Amino acid sequence: MPSGDYDPDAAERHWQQEWVENETFAYPEETADPDTAFAIDTPPPTVSGSLHWGHVYGSILQDITARFHRMSGSDVLFPFGYDDNGIASERLTEDELDIRHQDFERREFQQKCREVCREYESDFTEKMQGVGVSIDWNNTYRTISPEVQRVSQLSFIDLYDQGREYREEAPAIWCPDCETAISQVETEDAEQDSHFNDIAFEVVGAESDPDLPAEFTISTTRPELLPACVAVFVHPDDDENQHLVGEQARVPLFDHEVPIIADERVDMETGSGIVMSCTFGDQNDIEWYKAHDLDLRVAIDESGHMTDLAGKYSGMEAASEAREAIVTDLDDAGVLEDRWEISHTVNVHERCGVGVEFLVTEQWYVEVLDKTDEYLAAGREMEWFPDKMFSRYEHWVEGLQWDWCISRQRSSGIPFPVWYCTDCGEEVVADKADLPVDPLSDDPPVDACPSCGHDDFEPEEDVFDTWATSSLTPLINAGWDWDDEAEEFTMERPEIYPMDVRPQGHDIISFWLFHTLIKCYEHTGEVPFDQTMINGMVLDENREKMSKSKGNVVAPDEVLEKFPVDAARYWAAGSAIGDDLPYQEKGLRAGEKLIRKLWNASKLVESLAPEPYPDEPDELREIDRWLLAELDREIETISTQLENREFSKARDGLRSFFWGTFCDDYLEIAKQREDASARYTLRTAHRRFLKLFAPLLAHVTEEIWHQDYGEESIHLTDWPEPLGIEADHDAGATATSVVGVLRKYKSEHQLPLNATIDEVEVYGDVRGFEADITGVMHVDDLSVHPDAEPPVETVVSGIDLDYSTVGPKYGGDVPDIEAGIEAGDYELVDDELHVAGHELDADEFEVERTRELQAEGDLLDAEGVVVIVRNEE
Repeated sequence: MPSGDYDPDAAERHWQQEWVENETFAYPEETADPDTAFAIDTPPPTVSGSLHWGHVYGSILQDITARFHRMSGSDVLFPFGYDDNGIASERLTEDELDIRHQDFERREFQQKCREVCREYESDFTEKMQGVGVSIDWNNTYRTISPEVQRVSQLSFIDLYDQGREYREEAPAIWCPDCETAISQVETEDAEQDSHFNDIAFEVVGAESDPDLPAEFTISTTRPELLPACVAVFVHPDDDENQHLVGEQARVPLFDHEVPIIADERVDMETGSGIVMSCTFGDQNDIEWYKAHDLDLRVAIDESGHMTDLAGKYSGMEAASEAREAIVTDLDDAGVLEDRWEISHTVNVHERCGVGVEFLVTEQWYVEVLDKTDEYLAAGREMEWFPDKMFSRYEHWVEGLQWDWCISRQRSSGIPFPVWYCTDCGEEVVADKADLPVDPLSDDPPVDACPSCGHDDFEPEEDVFDTWATSSLTPLINAGWDWDDEAEEFTMERPEIYPMDVRPQGHDIISFWLFHTLIKCYEHTGEVPFDQTMINGMVLDENREKMSKSKGNVVAPDEVLEKFPVDAARYWAAGSAIGDDLPYQEKGLRAGEKLIRKLWNASKLVESLAPEPYPDEPDELREIDRWLLAELDREIETISTQLENREFSKARDGLRSFFWGTFCDDYLEIAKQREDASARYTLRTAHRRFLKLFAPLLAHVTEEIWHQDYGEESIHLTDWPEPLGIEADHDAGATATSVVGVLRKYKSEHQLPLNATIDEVEVYGDVRGFEADITGVMHVDDLSVHPDAEPPVETVVSGIDLDYSTVGPKYGGDVPDIEAGIEAGDYELVDDELHVAGHELDADEFEVERTRELQAEGDLLDAEGVVVIVRNEE
């Protein structure tokens, strides 16, 4: 039995170790039945630093789901991964070792990345085990491992063979700080301070044409792009500036001439309504470049510095040094007409916060824009928890402007399995059987170019975008591979695909979820998971997003030094799925109290019913039948809520029923009894409560279960099913309320609980429960009146005036009105108060009413049911 106080530190460490060492949550390898397999596509955290409280929050919700389905009869695959092959891990290594990847050979730097990531991954594992997450540690993966590299390269080759990938020299989104191409999904909007600059452009030939103005004004936030200017655009509906269309403009400071063209994409409301187009400043510039076959002038290089095209500004950092120098020179030349401060939204790389550029580079792309309607339809095939999150997916897909750029100019990552003929440029792709390969060290699969016969090849040096690999997690877990002999793709675990649920944060719907759908859908023709479970973000106590820069990040170690793990699990289940959850210690303290309540209630149950598995008596008393029937209802409700990922509803409903109905009501009744029916009910309810709490309070339930009920883990027992017991739910609820008010009556009158009450009348239906009331509360004479009206009269006990209206309206007569009310010299007529010669409207006063007993005794209220007590104390 539970003895003494619960020691969460000792118990939690013990069970975490037991679960790992005994492989309690290992997926049974012999499972091949898709009807019993339940697979969770867990998000592999990016190895970019330490785990934060947001990781813990999301993992606990995943774990509650895993434990519930495991107890519900499913063979649960709950894997764990480390996303350690991309820019984030590379930057972590650079920061940790104070180095730059450019200063090392690729293999040497990759080895350094592996060593740094290994330390962080060990910490990840320790922390995940430390919050009791029931992960199958036999099924872990690293996205840089040879096995995952093979899957990633297989994906590339399959999409290449399908014609879904292409390599093209074209404008790409570029991060000048990371010096790599990135995809649209890796950008985010950031508010930054800047300046608008009004710059005068000269109209070529104006000196010989009196109908032309000498100059016009362009407003820009990026004067450093002047050397890249290739055209000036005017909206076709801009009557004021139509006379400029067809002319040439001279770019100030750089003196090259550009055409002035009409285009409807010009925003007439911004600045002067005349826009310069530079290659490239934004998406509009790219569209204009393609639509009007404009020149290509590259003024900014891959590192964000000005090129030779910028003349004397060559080599300057574009966004700061060159910008200020050009503005100064524009001012000195007399063409800077105005300059003022603004705050505006700019596109930045989400990894480093640096503003992106648009450069013409050669990159690999996955074609997606041609299938957005298909990807939307595929998204609708999944069940979304909550439903509202589908709109985020929908808006992202509908707003796509780029195909998916999957190549990165970095040192750490999975290499493209591609070589190029040095003579004709023919692409040579590795054989599937040879994967994984690294073209920098491995030979191509052919001796001569299949196109021209040349025998010299150049390896592809780029690596995959990390999302090109992490998007394959359902296939990685399913053991997707190529069978060279059968010449077909196979799965080692076909029973888990599609996976049952994808849990993740709402912030990576456009990253991970969308890319996973693309990859898996193209490879298998199916959506990769049946359900999505989208959790919100963890906020600080002021409901602000946690960030290192704000200094409001909560580290898991700090929380778990102060609170039990189960208290943290209780807190994590306190939000509606999809909503952000503030970190508040009061939620963890509430969890602590519940843990103590469960422990102490278990001790009481053991003392009242020492036999863990008492025989069911021939007949249960009505109050016992009622409790078990109510618990049946609760089981059905909680099961449905957990199926629908309504964690907070399940948590709060279970806590309320356990604490209120079982502990406050039933246990108090059971303490007064010594019979087989009570003992059976106590033990039956107790076991079922432990199982219901098990997914949430994983450690304390395991501890109590082993002390009371045997060696098997509670987490491997069956989820409770309703017993099918019938009872009068309303009468039972009324009876427990009556017992509650009688108990309170004895307490207020300083009577012991075993003191006799002479007479009690109940004006409500408690038929069938009379013996429970009289026996527990020691009532000599109990009368039940299920249909009669109680001898109670509602009387007016006071009149409250609304002085905000009465004062201004009645002025000096207010004291007379008050005196009349005080003396009872008034009359209520319909909705009016007649007093002191005035008739007050209903909105000028409020009537207080109380119930008075029109007989001897004390009047008690049992949740709306009248109870009359007569007792000679």
